Amino acid sequence: MSEKKQTVPFSGTKEQKHALMDVIAGLKEEPGALMPILQKAQDIYGYLPIEVQKMISDETGIPMEKIYGVATFYSQFSLNPKGRYRISVCLGTACYVKGSGDIYNALMEKLGIVGGECTPDGKFSLDACRCVGACGLAPVMMINDEVYGRLTVDDIDEILAKYE
Repeated sequence: MSEKKQTVPFSGTKEQKHALMDVIAGLKEEPGALMPILQKAQDIYGYLPIEVQKMISDETGIPMEKIYGVATFYSQFSLNPKGRYRISVCLGTACYVKGSGDIYNALMEKLGIVGGECTPDGKFSLDACRCVGACGLAPVMMINDEVYGRLTVDDIDEILAKYE
């Protein structure tokens, strides 16, 4: 049984599209233009949905398969929007052995999303990371730039309530 992924509808503006077209016009003749075009597109939209990849393909003549391949290969690119509150749970060794996997699973259940997704209201997105450099506080998660350490599953509701 496959799990249905939560999706946030694409809502690009005319201004964003115009900005992207300007970027493409300025770069498309340059060798190796795809990376800088994708980087600027992500700056404009915050992520690289299929609609943006299609615009890039249509304007540059670069096949969708190549654009998708680059966008999924490099970790700097995201195919899903990020929430106003970006939750990142450390699954590095120190955090994992102290229970961060349980925290990550509880967050997926409470938010109704899986890793890499954004809640339909655009409030929270959830990702796993490998290390935030706070191993002494394991297990650790971050919400935007705020670090929460020595967590238990029971702490999650109180922490999320701060962002309601």
